[in-house]
Amino acid sequence: MQKELEQQMAKKKTIRTIPQDRTPVREQAPAERVRNFTEVNLGYSLVEAKREAERCLLCAEPKCIAGCPVGIDIPGFIDKLNAKDLRGAYDVIARTNLLPAVCGRVCPQENQCEGVCVVGETLESVAIGRLERFVGDLAIEKGWVNVPYSEPNGFKVGIVGSGPAGMACAADMAKAGCDVTVFEAFHQPGGVLRYGIPDFRLPNSVIDAEIANLAKLGVKFQNNTLVGRLFTIEQMIDELGFHTVFIGTGAGYPTMLGVPGDSLNGVLSANELLTRCNLMRAKEFPDFDTPLPIGRRVAVIGSGNTAMDATRVCRRLGAEKVYCVYRRTQAESPARAEELHHAMQEGVEFHWLTAPVEVLDDGTGAVRGMRCVRMELGEPDASGRRRPVPVPGSEHEFECDMVVYAIGTNANPIIGQTSRLQLNKWGYISANDELETSISGVFAGGDIVTGAATVIEAMGAGRRAAVAMKAFLGLRERGAAPVIAPQAPALFGIDRRERNFVRVRAG
Repeated sequence: MQKELEQQMAKKKTIRTIPQDRTPVREQAPAERVRNFTEVNLGYSLVEAKREAERCLLCAEPKCIAGCPVGIDIPGFIDKLNAKDLRGAYDVIARTNLLPAVCGRVCPQENQCEGVCVVGETLESVAIGRLERFVGDLAIEKGWVNVPYSEPNGFKVGIVGSGPAGMACAADMAKAGCDVTVFEAFHQPGGVLRYGIPDFRLPNSVIDAEIANLAKLGVKFQNNTLVGRLFTIEQMIDELGFHTVFIGTGAGYPTMLGVPGDSLNGVLSANELLTRCNLMRAKEFPDFDTPLPIGRRVAVIGSGNTAMDATRVCRRLGAEKVYCVYRRTQAESPARAEELHHAMQEGVEFHWLTAPVEVLDDGTGAVRGMRCVRMELGEPDASGRRRPVPVPGSEHEFECDMVVYAIGTNANPIIGQTSRLQLNKWGYISANDELETSISGVFAGGDIVTGAATVIEAMGAGRRAAVAMKAFLGLRERGAAPVIAPQAPALFGIDRRERNFVRVRAG
């Protein structure tokens, strides 16, 4: 026994025994990728994934799980990778995350799981996101999907919005045996994943594959359906027969700067630019009948991930010069470091500590430039970042012929205007700790409740809402105590009114 214990201790990983450097990932060369919309990050090979997996210490008390908004068993799936049990690694992730190939690409792991990785206290953190993407891509390639057997329970569930929150909620409710219908305003499902993120970061083929897995669970999608116009939330409950509803419509209503010249031809929001390019396929004009004229010199205002997407799209669409104009410094930029790095590699010029105060008219109603002011950083504001303050006498003209605002989004007002839902002062839906709204049986989560957040946080909200919705319907969670007092007649000692489900592997 003592000898076995000594052998186990000898095999225990330490910081000194693991590979010291993070495994690099292959990428398209910058000069090549600015001419196409093919994915920049090419992902790990099996050999590369195996090497990176060896860097995980398999901590007894892993902080990374708590750092993940959906609580993926990260050491569990990495241990399976180490053992070359690739299907097992997918099974571990799939218990809590419906979209590993998506989240592995677009989640800010550096601020979540990787941000609290113990290895990162001494070396570079384990590349958890890249490993998750490797497993997710392999699952798509192999056609792996976990479809539990679920006895239909007769409950109809309506999901408004097919973004990450709606998809996560729909999956959990379908697994519980509910009849789930997802209503999407656009002609294709996917929400912000589809309209807001370019192919070079998240290919449509990946979104299609993950949505196909939902369909295998029995989830139905009804596109071109704008809830609040064709029918209201109340009508879903009172007339359409839904027993419970989840609202996950996101926050896609753009914010404009509100300066003179905002309405000039050539001023648009990043939401419009990306939706036209991604969902409406303007990047393939004239094969797709969606025009998107791009200026020679494009100024993108803002420095978040959406701004980075907008700058990089404009480069690919043929702009000669693309500028990122931001009123703070690079240190305060909310964009992921990787996205900033890629934008810089692709020739985007950054103008830090610069803020527009007017968009200038060329005399024909089009943009000829901006009047800007230099900024300096003062005391921290509510976000914790130092507040930018204008420098007196620093106004100057900035040459450009197109301006794209990427300075944040708001809740789309349609559902709030057409229902009795209680809203907060910013127009977002008010929900309690269980994500139930002011209308009984109607739940909401993701950006429509919290404002703009990450994909994985929206998924976490969708899953939390599903737990509350199942409790509302009287469905028992696996391993939980009965929610209905036993009454005869029972089947195998379980009240017939309880509906349960069991997970089995298929494929």
